[in-house]
Amino acid sequence: MLRNLLIGLSIVVVTAGAAAAQTAAPAGGIKRTPLQDVKFPAGYHIVTVVAEIGPNQLAGRHTHPGVDTGYVLDGEATLLVEGQPDKMMKAGDSYAVPAGVPHDVKTGDKGLKLMAVYVVEDGKPVATPAPK
Repeated sequence: MLRNLLIGLSIVVVTAGAAAAQTAAPAGGIKRTPLQDVKFPAGYHIVTVVAEIGPNQLAGRHTHPGVDTGYVLDGEATLLVEGQPDKMMKAGDSYAVPAGVPHDVKTGDKGLKLMAVYVVEDGKPVATPAPK
């Protein structure tokens, strides 16, 4: 069953990635392409998206009510996680941000495209702006 889930997720990611590659991220914002929202036991759900951020931008300091993990598909950026050293990311790198920890992403000259997976408590937003 896990094997089938992973194969299905791979197909969705490849298909969505090809569609998202046809349009660039907006100059002043983030483009999110939802891939799936899967109900999970104990009052959680798992949200998977492809996110694109244009060149030389900040995503905006924010938090998530659960773990934020992801994989960089294209471009490069610096992950700015409160209490941790800045982490340079490029295509092929993965990351994880603990629940509730303020963080931001600063893109480089090419912008950034990544697949993000969020574990979200039912009834809570995927992301919330964090004070500076």
